[in-house]
Amino acid sequence: MSALPAAEPSPSAAEVLRERYARRLPDSLDELAGPAHGTVQLPLHVAWSGLTRFDLDRPRSRMSMYRTVLAEEQHDDLIGLLDQDLLVDQWPVLRTLISRAVRDVWEAAFPELASARPAAAA
Repeated sequence: MSALPAAEPSPSAAEVLRERYARRLPDSLDELAGPAHGTVQLPLHVAWSGLTRFDLDRPRSRMSMYRTVLAEEQHDDLIGLLDQDLLVDQWPVLRTLISRAVRDVWEAAFPELASARPAAAA
């Protein structure tokens, strides 16, 4: 009787999610060229439920949009919808509103986010 080769363990759900988010990241935060002001209408594949229109000049609306885009994005959505400066400025609070998988992937890829601190603490 021959022994069967040991099956490789299946990746955990968290590992699958992290891999999914990592594949969609831009190569650099410099690629994020989305608007910094005005109103943004998210495409249906990003905002498929709830609000789809966000006012970037209103902090709560902006934070809500960034949270949605980070969770539901495709690579091109990130580049076209997110602004590098807004993302970095908002990150200390935004990181507490997004899933651990999204936060871990972004902070691993972009150490400047992990070290971002609120302006009041600077």
